[in-house]
Amino acid sequence: MSATHASHSPVLADLLPGSRVRDIALVLAGTVFVTVAGWISIPLWFTPVPLSLATFAVLLTGAALGPLRAGLSIALFMVLGMVGLPMFANQASGWAFASFGYIIGYLVAAIVVGALARRRADRTFLGTFGMIAIGSLIIYAFGLPWLMGFLGVDLAQGLQLGVVPFLVGDLIKTAAAALLLPATWKLVNRGSSNKE
Repeated sequence: MSATHASHSPVLADLLPGSRVRDIALVLAGTVFVTVAGWISIPLWFTPVPLSLATFAVLLTGAALGPLRAGLSIALFMVLGMVGLPMFANQASGWAFASFGYIIGYLVAAIVVGALARRRADRTFLGTFGMIAIGSLIIYAFGLPWLMGFLGVDLAQGLQLGVVPFLVGDLIKTAAAALLLPATWKLVNRGSSNKE
């Protein structure tokens, strides 16, 4: 398979019929999915960063929608939250809080994961695992410095507050995505081969 062809492989959302109306609906659905997943959160007493399903939703949205639609979904999520709608975990809004850097990372991670899915990284367990791990690292790369600056803590404290408590959950979510996405593609391919 040529590099050009691989870079234009479909993502799951491309399999749905329609065009512009479909794309608008998918962008809005991605925004709603990430918002609702973020509302499913558990505040932790030892850190201002809540435990939520938003990261998982962001990365699945990136893989399923591709870079453009996923980027628009997360951008809409961010803008609505920044102007005051309760979009974020614990139904927070605005930008002046310790975990907002992770939300900035959501945008970049969704685009990168979407681009990797376009290159078929979501078709195998190992490819999906690596793709989701990269997305998670991107979120931390934005979230950790913001957290450290906002709280005025050093790197060791920042890691203890904003990374270490979430690693086991991230591993579970990464493994879940690595099982879910390739299995979905197998079902799709089986369905399309049965139609032929």
